[in-house]
Amino acid sequence: IMTKMDGDARGGAALSLKAVIGKPIKFIGVGEKIDALEVCHPERLASRILGMGDILTFVEKAQATVNEKQARELEKKIRKNEFTLEDFRDQLKQIRSMGSIQDIIGMIPGLGKVKALKNVTPDEKELTKTTAIIDSMTRKERQNYLIIDGQRRKRIAKGSGTAVQDVNILLKNYAEMRKIMKKMTTKEGRKLFRRGNLPF
Repeated sequence: IMTKMDGDARGGAALSLKAVIGKPIKFIGVGEKIDALEVCHPERLASRILGMGDILTFVEKAQATVNEKQARELEKKIRKNEFTLEDFRDQLKQIRSMGSIQDIIGMIPGLGKVKALKNVTPDEKELTKTTAIIDSMTRKERQNYLIIDGQRRKRIAKGSGTAVQDVNILLKNYAEMRKIMKKMTTKEGRKLFRRGNLPF
């Protein structure tokens, strides 16, 4: 079993060691929980280490987690630029069930190189905080983040046990995520995505 595959140390040295001692790697650890183990596929692992993604593992995880009908509805919302904070929260919960955020991003060719995602991708603690903040909003606020002024931000922060600065950061990250998604729905964005050369 090789661990720490959810962090920045990609395991290249461990794979080299495997070649020297001749012992196979059967499983890799992709998180801190006891069930965060995956069957080791050497060719997929090598692709991830080289930053080329791992679409097969991503598809397998997505098929086991994502509801097809909900996925189609979400796609329509993204295309119409109607991706709300409720959708954002629901997607974060769904992604968490697939593994660590950084690990999921690393499976998609090109996304690991997107600088903007490094600023908007939270760790596990931040995900819990993010969910609490969004849950403290009214449905109207979750549907239209632009109405969340200073007073509303103070109320949301108090209700979620966080600081106003945390609310500000969440709203900024959410706005960035909307921009990225909007770009990816354009013809040029899809073309660059397939090449692994995204425009941000």
